[in-house]
Amino acid sequence: MMHGRSLIAGQPIPGAGETFQARSPLDNRVLEPDFLVAGAQDVDSALRQAGTAFEVFRQTTGEQRAALLEHIAEEIVALGDELLTRAHLETGLPLARLTGERARTVNQLKLFAQIVREGSWVDARIDHAAPNRQPAPKPDLRRMLVPLGPVVVFGSSNFPLAFSAAGGDTASALATGNPVIVKAHSGHPGTAELVATAVCRAVGACGLPGGVFSMLHGAGKIIGLALVRHPLTRAVGFTGSRAAGRALFDAAGARPDPIPVFAEMSSLNPVFLLPGAVKEHGARIAEGLSGSVTLGVGQFCTKPGLIFGLQNAEFDQFQQALARVLEAVAPATMLHSAICEAYHDGSRRAAAASGVTVLARSAAAAQPTGTQGEATILRTDLGTFRTNPELAEEVFGPFAILISIRTLGEFEEVARSLEGQLTATVHGTVEDLSQAGGLLRLLEQKAGRLIINGFPTGVEVCPSMHHGGPFPATTDARFTSVGTAALYRFVRPVCYQDFPAALLPEALRDANPLHLWRMVDGERVAP
Repeated sequence: MMHGRSLIAGQPIPGAGETFQARSPLDNRVLEPDFLVAGAQDVDSALRQAGTAFEVFRQTTGEQRAALLEHIAEEIVALGDELLTRAHLETGLPLARLTGERARTVNQLKLFAQIVREGSWVDARIDHAAPNRQPAPKPDLRRMLVPLGPVVVFGSSNFPLAFSAAGGDTASALATGNPVIVKAHSGHPGTAELVATAVCRAVGACGLPGGVFSMLHGAGKIIGLALVRHPLTRAVGFTGSRAAGRALFDAAGARPDPIPVFAEMSSLNPVFLLPGAVKEHGARIAEGLSGSVTLGVGQFCTKPGLIFGLQNAEFDQFQQALARVLEAVAPATMLHSAICEAYHDGSRRAAAASGVTVLARSAAAAQPTGTQGEATILRTDLGTFRTNPELAEEVFGPFAILISIRTLGEFEEVARSLEGQLTATVHGTVEDLSQAGGLLRLLEQKAGRLIINGFPTGVEVCPSMHHGGPFPATTDARFTSVGTAALYRFVRPVCYQDFPAALLPEALRDANPLHLWRMVDGERVAP
């Protein structure tokens, strides 16, 4: 049974006295139990225990950390239907979607376990001394990556499992030897408690200090900022709104010792429809786009929000096809009432702009729950888009704007004017794409993932995935929050000069006891 308390080093705590309740977006029902908000002293306690645990955890082997990740995966699976049912009640997400998300969560934990067990992620580099080099001797230099220290992870509203208590941020931080303090999302606190309890059980079963993992309930503006500002916090992982991400980023930068905030925030994920593709495959593209815009009620960070096409007869036919498909999409339950309200406010504000019309809306009426969002696509022209900055603001939900342009050259003009994005998509025939080199080169500067003749929703968890992009998509375009490269957010390099062999980390010893791939004297060397 859930107790509604925060967990510090595996132990439920009383909290600061204030409580809040979870409410189901399905029917507005209040869900038991009441949840106790953590206080400032709880933030300090969690970070202090994490700091103490770090001294032990940072010295664990790859095998020990892999065992922890795998044990967490087992404990999550062992929660069974209770976890899925609670997540469904708290978020309104379908059980089938949550079953898939649980599988993703478990599989990415196992994937990180494989990476840390093998060990080459430390990027060991060795340059042997050359004492007789002239005009000056060359020292013995050895470099590898080491963990940063306690990492604060903010649970995400739209991924209650894969980007929350034991999601990708937590997995990549634990994999590299960093204790984690999760700030649970208030939209699904029961789900967070269940998963956090599973993580704590795994930590205990692996014989690790309890401070390796904690989870706190509370408001982001209070508990969240306190976690970021605490002197023992070394890094932050966040997925959410631009305003909240920027507030955390600014707070971290204002510290006496600024720390990195890896925040995924806002992305419109533009789609460019080249004329040949529209002419040959317009109906198929319309169906795929409608599905991408409305997938998960549009509550994916990679949802396409801007669609650009060359105005001609074929593009008119494409719009008609898109309208027919979209009108058949029924309204569906969004994550919670505040998100639904923000969605309707944003879509109404965009539709009210001069020169903007509604292309299509869900034909069926939304249920009177205050949490259902109907699909909406607006249309306008490039001139209107340029003169209305609010049209380039993200509307989180099943919403997109179709923008007609007059010349092929305006595709590049539009791309040049865009802010940073997670993704950018181009649909084109072979002939279209052969003439689109300038557009693709511009989009390389604007987005972290480029897609040809596909759709941006659906993020594969694998070594080559990059889920990030220039600001405001993320706060640091060099890093990803999905895939095995995500672990590089929570490590830093250390160079060891002229160290006695016995004092070197095992990864840097000449005998290579860990059997790692390494860079030795400028050459990549197999184990």
